[in-house]
Amino acid sequence: MGDVLRVSRPNARFQQWEALLRNRNKRQRAGEFLVQGVRAISLAVEHGRPIRALIYDAERPLSRWAAGMLERAGGERVAMAPELLRELSGKEQEVPELVAVVALPDDDLARIPVGPSFLGAVFDRPTGPGNIGTMVRSLDAFGGAGLIVTGHAADPYDPKAVRASTGSLLAVPVVRVRSHGEVLDWVRREREAGRPLTVVGTDENGTADIAEVDLTGPVLLVIGNETAGLSAGWRQGCDTMARIPIGGAASSLNAASAATVALYEAVRQRGCVSEPRPT
Repeated sequence: MGDVLRVSRPNARFQQWEALLRNRNKRQRAGEFLVQGVRAISLAVEHGRPIRALIYDAERPLSRWAAGMLERAGGERVAMAPELLRELSGKEQEVPELVAVVALPDDDLARIPVGPSFLGAVFDRPTGPGNIGTMVRSLDAFGGAGLIVTGHAADPYDPKAVRASTGSLLAVPVVRVRSHGEVLDWVRREREAGRPLTVVGTDENGTADIAEVDLTGPVLLVIGNETAGLSAGWRQGCDTMARIPIGGAASSLNAASAATVALYEAVRQRGCVSEPRPT
């Protein structure tokens, strides 16, 4: 397994990794984030995400899965005291078997492939990292190509987002973009290249029910901020504004729930789940 770094006390390396749990700026400066759980770490390795380090319990025998991950993944091998590893997990329960330090991917829209059955989503200025993770999970479930997070937003690599995605953050491209204008420029370039994307916004005052909007071609769904909805720029930039009819005492749907309904409707109209993403 090669050289192993042993960490038995909260030294500078431990403090650097611990900061990734709670400090967005430090995640950005280091260019890395923490991942735990069998599915999430397995997907990170399967999808070729650069693994900076794999940290394991120095006092527990490795399972076959953990030993396999340590063999397959690149990066540093770190044997850590269990009480420190528990702190890195961000939970107070049992010590995780592995914690991975994964490189942040580039925020490049070229990472999102646009094909004939493209289905992608934009989340405009989300405030809840858990909602970002849930939306990524839904995109993964319905064959989505990627998620674009625009504007001043919560961090997709916050531990709450990583956990809520249940590993899908490692399988689906997520790209952070400063403004709606950059995304609409990307849409225009795709159209000029012969990939005619339709941009469909969701809003309770939309002009048509989501089931009446044609979602069978390449579609980019746009979901607004949890409280304020879509920005004025996005409202102007969308080709269509669709509404999701609801009843009962609820005044609106949670943003991630609205995205899930819209994604399901797109897949329903297409008659099947979209083609698998290239790996």
